[in-house]
Amino acid sequence: MNRDVEYTERLRERLTERRFIHSLNVADSARELAGIYGYDPEKAYTAGLIHDCCKDEPAGLQLSYMLGNGAQLTECEINTAKLYHSICGSIYIQKEFGIDDIEIINAVRYHTTGRKNMSLLEKIVFIADFISAERDYNGVEIMREKAARSLDEAIVEGLSFTIKDLIDAGRIVHTDTLDAYNDAIANVEKSRRER
Repeated sequence: MNRDVEYTERLRERLTERRFIHSLNVADSARELAGIYGYDPEKAYTAGLIHDCCKDEPAGLQLSYMLGNGAQLTECEINTAKLYHSICGSIYIQKEFGIDDIEIINAVRYHTTGRKNMSLLEKIVFIADFISAERDYNGVEIMREKAARSLDEAIVEGLSFTIKDLIDAGRIVHTDTLDAYNDAIANVEKSRRER
């Protein structure tokens, strides 16, 4: 999209250098995945670029921004500050960037939790966030291999790690995350049956 240059400059001002580089890398990964899975690469790039636009804002400001703009938050969302940036970001890109494309809005909104019946773009951004170039966690190469083969397999892999990590830390697991995991498992099983 031709506004990516503008978004890039605005993000450079809003984000730490580390987060800005991550955003550029997620955009590149999203574009690459879009090429593999037959989605608009430039739209995927845009969604990946702006997915963390609110990540570096203080949690209190994010919460105020969401509530001030009419966000309907669940108790889980109110009590889990790590989820704020994706919800806040989905509002911010509408209000401040003028984005009205519901696919991009939802890709930003659900890039942290996932959800049942994710669109192709939502899956692409969700996985691009796991496999971007600067990521070096144990198992990232497995994630990259799975992402090249099946988005649903990569979602299962990523959410298995995320859910286990949340449980081990004694943290809340959003119901959207559980729904996304179960949906991805069902999709993988269906794909295996159809082979």
